Amino acid sequence: MAPVRRTAARLAALLVAALALGVAAAPLSPASAAAPTGLLAVGHDDEGGSPALHAQLEAASKGWLDARAALNRSEQRQRQLTAQLKAVNAELEVRDAKVGEIAEVAYRTGRLGTAAALLGSSSPQGFLDRAAALQQVAAHEDHALRELIDTRDRANRTQTALGAEIREQRKQVTVMAKRKEQAERALEVANTNATSTDGGSGMQGTSRADATPAPRNADGSWPSESCSVKDPTPANGCITPRMLHALQQAKAAGFTRYVSCYRPSGSGEHPKGRACDFAAQKNGFGGVATGGDKTYGNNLAAYFIRNADPLAVLYVIWFKQIWLPSSGWKAYTSGNGDPSSDHTNHVHLSVY
Repeated sequence: MAPVRRTAARLAALLVAALALGVAAAPLSPASAAAPTGLLAVGHDDEGGSPALHAQLEAASKGWLDARAALNRSEQRQRQLTAQLKAVNAELEVRDAKVGEIAEVAYRTGRLGTAAALLGSSSPQGFLDRAAALQQVAAHEDHALRELIDTRDRANRTQTALGAEIREQRKQVTVMAKRKEQAERALEVANTNATSTDGGSGMQGTSRADATPAPRNADGSWPSESCSVKDPTPANGCITPRMLHALQQAKAAGFTRYVSCYRPSGSGEHPKGRACDFAAQKNGFGGVATGGDKTYGNNLAAYFIRNADPLAVLYVIWFKQIWLPSSGWKAYTSGNGDPSSDHTNHVHLSVY
């Protein structure tokens, strides 16, 4: 059996060597050959921060956006109910006045008893006429009373619904506050070694372009999306339709420099197709952006923040800072000291 084992071992060694030679001799793919220098390594998490931090930021921002959408729906419903209550109360005034008139007439003239009214008739036909008249009067009074009661019931139901919406709004505001605290606490823990927040000095963008809103559900919430459309950037892979929309809107606004979106591994939204990295320099990520390149990054970050609601922005990272819909700019010092993980050579965008 020993010769057989030795032969198998030799064959395995030859196979490994052949595979290694094949890999080494394999030509670069067109996408790889065209990729500019300084490209973030595909398959590596070079965004800075830990998977736990990325998960916390994603959950906090999504939770905050969901709560805000629910708050908007509740506020809209409250406005509708307030208008409805106003109309019902106006109708109630009319009904109440009508019943009051009937009661006043009855008080002034006195009610004619049914028996007396019928016995006072001088003929069978008169008896029938008076019976019909009495029935009509009773029906009229009954209808007026029923309308009044129904209107009051509607007013009470509307008032109750209005109170429920106010309670819903308070709940959503509480959720938003908790999600804000969650994101800021996660950043606080991650930034324990931070010595400066940069004071927001790198965020003075001047973009005033407006983006076309991404499609929403009928109730204003964001539809669930998967990594289902082809990534048009050299990174290949897939992205979500909403990420593609944000990418296209940025390009339409004049931000046409190098972009890389999908990555098959790592934490954060890149493997989910919900994030893109927008290079500040014309030919790729390179070193720390300065001068006009930094101005480009400032303006791009400002564009995404200005259009955070229509584009469903979860967060933006640029120059050691992160922008959250709940908190604005905060320090982001979780990088490794290089331009990519410090986000000093590209603007990172994550969408819902």
